Amino acid sequence: MGYVKNSKINLTKILRPEERTKLDPTKDSDFYAFPRFVTHVDEGFIDRLTALYREILSPNTRILDLMSSWVSHLPEEMEFEHIEGHGMNGEELAKNPRLHSYFVQDLNAQPKLPLGDSSFDAVLITVSVQYLQYPEAIFAELYRILKPNGLVVVSFSNRMFYQKAIAAWRDNSDLGRVALVKSYFKSVAGFREVQAIVRPATTPSFLQMLGIMVADPFYAVIGKKESSLGL
Repeated sequence: MGYVKNSKINLTKILRPEERTKLDPTKDSDFYAFPRFVTHVDEGFIDRLTALYREILSPNTRILDLMSSWVSHLPEEMEFEHIEGHGMNGEELAKNPRLHSYFVQDLNAQPKLPLGDSSFDAVLITVSVQYLQYPEAIFAELYRILKPNGLVVVSFSNRMFYQKAIAAWRDNSDLGRVALVKSYFKSVAGFREVQAIVRPATTPSFLQMLGIMVADPFYAVIGKKESSLGL
């Protein structure tokens, strides 16, 4: 697939072609064909993410859980008007109790979302942004489907399916990845108030070198759609 530009949105390329490559070039749909009913981060990360959602999301709004699976980590006590799920495995999505509906789509093959303009109040991307080969096109789509003042919340740790993460992610540090996600927001004119939450791992560095981790680091980058452009 080539780079796709949304003609209605001022979009800037961020990544070079070599930065979009993956060690495993096979179809993502094949890689995700078998369901994985596991969580890819620890309980501390999940607790922080749920607390963040509780703080910044509003009840009775429309949420898109992009690149989701069998769990969304939303606060149990919060009710939403509609939660749309997207992912790569229908069995996982079907098991997610928070989703009202869902669709399966390979965003690296087709970044255009089958969703209406200005139709969601928030988009959530949880521990999956590292797999996007055309993040600029995806963030342009997120801008399109968000209502004015709508939020995008991108959360991640240092875990990944290494062979499926893009080179720009694999070859970066944790803080470099925070900067990379910020640049995805900045690739689309109209995102504002982009801010990061940085909670590095507290494990001593010598233990990290041995592969021993006490707790996952927590990173989140949050951006808001500008209210004045009216897309």
